[in-house]
Amino acid sequence: MKYNSNFTDIEVGEYCHTLAQRLFPICRSLTGPGVRETLAIIGEHLPGLQIEEVPSGYQAFDWNVPNEWHIKDAYLEDANGNRLIDFKTNNLHVLGYSEPIDTVLTLEELQQHLYSLPAQPEAIPYITSYYSRRWGFCLTHTQRLALKPGNYRAVIDAELKPGVLNYAHIVIPGESTQEVFLSTYVCHPSMANNELSGPVVTTALINWLMSLPSRKYTYRVVFIPETIGSIVYLSKHHTQLKQQVIAGFNISCVGDDRCYSFLPSRNGETLSDKAARHALQHIDRNYKRYTWMDRGSDERQYCAPGIDLPIATIMRSKYGEFPEYHTSLDDLTLVTPAGLGGGFAALRDALEIIENNQTLKCTVLCEPQLGKRGLYPTISTKDTAGKVRTMMGLISYCDGTLSLLEIAEKIDHPFQDLVRIAKPLIENGLLAPFDKSQH
Repeated sequence: MKYNSNFTDIEVGEYCHTLAQRLFPICRSLTGPGVRETLAIIGEHLPGLQIEEVPSGYQAFDWNVPNEWHIKDAYLEDANGNRLIDFKTNNLHVLGYSEPIDTVLTLEELQQHLYSLPAQPEAIPYITSYYSRRWGFCLTHTQRLALKPGNYRAVIDAELKPGVLNYAHIVIPGESTQEVFLSTYVCHPSMANNELSGPVVTTALINWLMSLPSRKYTYRVVFIPETIGSIVYLSKHHTQLKQQVIAGFNISCVGDDRCYSFLPSRNGETLSDKAARHALQHIDRNYKRYTWMDRGSDERQYCAPGIDLPIATIMRSKYGEFPEYHTSLDDLTLVTPAGLGGGFAALRDALEIIENNQTLKCTVLCEPQLGKRGLYPTISTKDTAGKVRTMMGLISYCDGTLSLLEIAEKIDHPFQDLVRIAKPLIENGLLAPFDKSQH
């Protein structure tokens, strides 16, 4: 299924869900073939996507890129050779970055290498050990309780060796060299909201941006492994990003249909924060508001002291806040086309605000005569008064001190409506763009 610029939001959601179905079985981690396969598939949908690599051991600020992890198979057998846990059945069954093992243990010895969730007995937990050498299996607590005393063979056919860390980026040029920065991650195995919703919605957003007839800003988008990927990217590009990025979003957990959520930048009052809050306010006034202290994804890196990029986060159910988080229950039934379409729409609305925001100034003194310009309704309908009131409210605030977004907030009206209302006023010369920096 290919993206179509005429898609409705629900059709965009269906496009995203179809792409997620293809990506879901892949075993991703910080490094390795799963990341490369994922980026290659996304690249089929994004001509111009550049896949980059840095070697194991590469130093990025205070971090070093770990060795590459390859896993071929993993299983736990009882004394009769019955496979009780099988990586090929669900790739969450293996502790992420497990070192290789082929050994026989008693149940008591095995227990220290098992991970389960007593409070969610039918869920396989997602557990990793990226920077400490260990091995282990993840299983449902029901499976764990069913293990009987005896000997078990544990096999993890994996390899940790020097290799590369891969990431991808794409730059979509605009009229200005000022940039809007979007980031999402591709490092988790088979989980839908916490992993795949981000890259599939980001893929749709890139296609939407490329379909626009023109763009004010340049858009830079990255697909990276979480944490180490953003640190690597910043180590290479932070000087340029600090000079050029005026807004942006970290994109994660945008696929279920339970709620909308917002996590601000460290600053809290950047253009990104204001655009996100306005967009969500006019989608769902009950959206969940978090603080910077609730952070947990790559906004930690982008807003770090000394980096200070204006990056906020729009989500559906926030990471760590939905019961299926980091378990096998985060599947393609939790993430829906409607949920993905809603996540896409919220981010698109915020980007449209950033793209179209400007400061306007009225070119006449006192109220303009709208009728002689054909701008005043000649037929009265039940919504005529409201439309006129909104138009006059917009004009009254166009004094060259407030942006269109600030006016939308003052009169509590959707930004996109004000853009439509302002268009004929600009075309008739009643409103004109005003650059406050030059006055």
